[in-house]
Amino acid sequence: MQRFTCDCGNVLFFGSFRCLKCGGEVGHDPGSRQMVRVRTGGMFKRCDNGVKHGVCNWVLPSKAAETLCLACDMNRTIPDLSSSRNLMLWGRMEMAKRRLIYTLRKMDISLPSKKANPQAGLAFDIVSTVSNPTVTTGHLNGVITVNLEEADDTYRQINRQQLGENSRTLLGHFRHESAHYLWQRCLSELAWDNPLRLAFRERFGDEWQDYAAALSRHYQKGAPAGWEQQYITGYAASHPWEDWAETWAHYLQIIEGLETSECLGIDIRNLALPLVMLPAEAGALPAGLPQDSKADGDFLAWLQRWMCVSTVLNEISHSIGEAPLYPFVIPVRVAQKLRLAHHYAQVWGGAAGIEN
Repeated sequence: MQRFTCDCGNVLFFGSFRCLKCGGEVGHDPGSRQMVRVRTGGMFKRCDNGVKHGVCNWVLPSKAAETLCLACDMNRTIPDLSSSRNLMLWGRMEMAKRRLIYTLRKMDISLPSKKANPQAGLAFDIVSTVSNPTVTTGHLNGVITVNLEEADDTYRQINRQQLGENSRTLLGHFRHESAHYLWQRCLSELAWDNPLRLAFRERFGDEWQDYAAALSRHYQKGAPAGWEQQYITGYAASHPWEDWAETWAHYLQIIEGLETSECLGIDIRNLALPLVMLPAEAGALPAGLPQDSKADGDFLAWLQRWMCVSTVLNEISHSIGEAPLYPFVIPVRVAQKLRLAHHYAQVWGGAAGIEN
């Protein structure tokens, strides 16, 4: 996340509604990706979900006919807001969703709403298992469904422990499901022998494996021994689609994590750590794609910066008695998958932001 400031010079944050120094009302303008002042008769008005429910700080032009910001306008289903608990949990959901949309838009990946583009657009269903016990988090035909109860920290951590996950977050859910959406929109329509699809198969495996059988096997037997050398998480080992989704989610995590640390002044040149050196093969694309040694080197430098920063984050976390903030290891094979994810990001948008 980039660094935001108020007109008065005070630091603002992505979720800020008001400047704590001057008291001015502020909101996030997704068009400029900046925090802006919200004044009566000014250039911007608040999203109705911020005005009525206090769950959104995004704005839209004052003269716009719409009343919902572009993120809230993608909602197809929202919880029953007569429940104060639902309102609180929904607010957490919306914050995570806006972070996903911010990141993808900054990467210049188009995100049409399903209202505007029924075939290729994106929509969200936020549904509680309390009202619909059959609901599961997932993606289908451009609709990302997330179980509202995942916004309850206790519920989510119980699931994390039962599933043996290192990490389980709301933002992680949205990032993961965005990968399934992008796969369906951008990759599944390609011809079988298209280089982008062949590259997917080389890095992640044959996506035509029986998906239901693969997941059933995973939940019965767990991840195979030694998965850590091939996959970013144990769940990624269940099926190529899930390997892709876990890798893409992790790629977005690194994108935003590095942007945040560097915008707030963390410079790896000042860190008392040896630079992690990955072999050149870790930054290479599959042979069927255009080869660019400079781009490979830039990617490796970017990834190595993150590995240094994440080490600092873990040590800080340990020093205050908490679990590691970044409980992951990136072996060569995972680095190669992240490299392909970065290539896809450039093909789809072109602004992935890993400049040295």
